[in-house]
Amino acid sequence: MSPSDDAAPRAALTARLSPPRCRWLLPALSFAFVLSAQLSVALGESSLDVAEALTRPESTAAAILFELRLPHAALCALVGAALAFAGAALQALLRNPLADPFILGVSGGAALGATTSLALGGASLGLFLATPCRHLPGTVAGLCQATFGESPTTLAALIGALAATAIVHGASKVSGRVSPLRALLAGVVFNALASAAITFVKVLSPPDRLGEVTHWLSGSLGYPGTGTLIALAIFEAIAIAVVFVGAHSLNLLSLGDRGAALLGLDVNRARATLFFALSLLVAAAVSVSGMIGFVGLVVPHLVRRASGADQRRLLPASALAGAVFLLLADLGARCLLPLIGTTPPVGALTAFVGAPFFLWMLKGGEVRGG
Repeated sequence: MSPSDDAAPRAALTARLSPPRCRWLLPALSFAFVLSAQLSVALGESSLDVAEALTRPESTAAAILFELRLPHAALCALVGAALAFAGAALQALLRNPLADPFILGVSGGAALGATTSLALGGASLGLFLATPCRHLPGTVAGLCQATFGESPTTLAALIGALAATAIVHGASKVSGRVSPLRALLAGVVFNALASAAITFVKVLSPPDRLGEVTHWLSGSLGYPGTGTLIALAIFEAIAIAVVFVGAHSLNLLSLGDRGAALLGLDVNRARATLFFALSLLVAAAVSVSGMIGFVGLVVPHLVRRASGADQRRLLPASALAGAVFLLLADLGARCLLPLIGTTPPVGALTAFVGAPFFLWMLKGGEVRGG
């Protein structure tokens, strides 16, 4: 390779790593996250005396704060951060500005597993689904048991998501290398197949369980136990750490395979590692939240306008912005309770907000690749 061969990709990389447009972005998002988390904890169907909750552990206020409000807000933040982080990384990994966390078939597999679990129900299903965890390494098995012992549906969703990941990864290989285009096509086809299977499951579901299936598919954030939150945080931390360590690889991959290879990157190894880490991240989030769309599609594009395209800045900023977005969306859904008599699934609200906003961005030419 002559010295001039990598001149063009180096110039493109230098432009990509230009200083951020807004240097105050991360502090501002951190402040917004703290404020939105406080609002999520403080506001709700019933009033909450935080001082009483902190000083009287046996009080009703303490039970509301520590058993309901804080776990719910933590779940919102974890899921929102995971979806937005994964969306930003996938847009660079696949070199597609329309990539989002659900495009690789992970959501379809999770939805199929969860709907099957909800349709069948019963403790025996939970025991059956927990069996694979016993054959995993000790630490991983413990995490699975802590997370999914509380909910067979969550375990079913995770197993479905991981199975979808394996299928899509296998279908996307060309001569032993993962093709971004084939990965996108395989994900779309798998999601279509999973959607057909879900329709079949819904038709066969008992009427008393159909409502649960529909609610899960709409995206909902409940009140998880401590084990679920801790295990979800650990799964996310591992996946996010792997991807963030590979942030420079994402910058190189966004230049194209040839440009990345000219700059010394092992393209196939980097793409496979990032693919599986992001799939694990999305699988963990979707398994506990259901189908919450547009967080991983809209948020990274908004953040990129202020942070620039360097993944080392974009990824943490997207995670914070995703947490803020989902906390506020969930708060908005809960505020609708006095008006309509029920709390709509947060996934419906993110779609109502995200879809028109994304169309506006698309029309204005604001949507750019990673």
